[in-house]
Amino acid sequence: MRSAVWTRRCGISRVSGLGCRCIALLGGKARFAVDAYAHADGKTPEECAEQVKKYMDDGFRYIRIQQGGYGSLYLAQQPDFRDAGFGKATDDFMDPVAYVQAVPKLFREVRKRCGEEIDLLHDTHERIQPVDMINMCKRLEEYNPFFIEDPVSPENMEWFKQLRESTTVPFAMGELFNNTNEFVGAMKNHYMDYIRCHVSQIGGITPAMKVARLGEFCNVKTAWHGPGDVSPVGHAAHCHIDLAIWNFGIQESVFFSDQLREVFPGSPELKKGYLYVNEAPGIGVDVNEKLAAKYPINNKAGKLDYP
Repeated sequence: MRSAVWTRRCGISRVSGLGCRCIALLGGKARFAVDAYAHADGKTPEECAEQVKKYMDDGFRYIRIQQGGYGSLYLAQQPDFRDAGFGKATDDFMDPVAYVQAVPKLFREVRKRCGEEIDLLHDTHERIQPVDMINMCKRLEEYNPFFIEDPVSPENMEWFKQLRESTTVPFAMGELFNNTNEFVGAMKNHYMDYIRCHVSQIGGITPAMKVARLGEFCNVKTAWHGPGDVSPVGHAAHCHIDLAIWNFGIQESVFFSDQLREVFPGSPELKKGYLYVNEAPGIGVDVNEKLAAKYPINNKAGKLDYP
């Protein structure tokens, strides 16, 4: 008689079943759906906490919190280079001191207003120096973050040893890695806890499965990078891997617009904080090219006006 064993954080079941054909090829389902996290933001900790409460009411158990976007740029005062007329008027400026002070306060306020049951994530986007990251994470420990994402840049991976030895905060890394080999050292040395990998950036499902299997050996879970500029095809690929692997951790969620669902029938469905895929062949998502023609490519990147 088969038995099932479940855990909240991983949603693992020892009863596997065949679902979509892609999942079947990857080994069959190891869980009923994909646990996902939402994104809460606000210019104050109080604003962010209110968004967290709304997502909690919608059924989310994991929420990434930010204060005014990456680096909380609005916290910075008028920089001297602007007064000197240096640079472009559109250049952004981040105050790393203000940011490092703000993030622990953000976690404290959200914990105070939303409780201990909700799992909280945060993305630093490699925007502060490694020593500042160490000091900030020490202050975050008491708020029990689910993980801190991209604590250092790929160029600063040598700092990870000191970072890991200095704090118990879990880390997610790999969004900017370009091949599977970049994960080997970080996983082998237990520097990272979650594989923050951009699946299409390292070559698709097959290389991603190699990274996931390596993580299984090293007790590292997955947290595939799933931003809003990844199509429903990419998100469906994430979900199929998530449903099949044993060391699934969490999945970044996205709310597809009506236009996207129209062009990509069969897109994953988000319900009560879980992503569900349909039972169609392949990864279950089609492309309606006739409807896609209604939305021609529009390059909004602009042109560089440097001399």
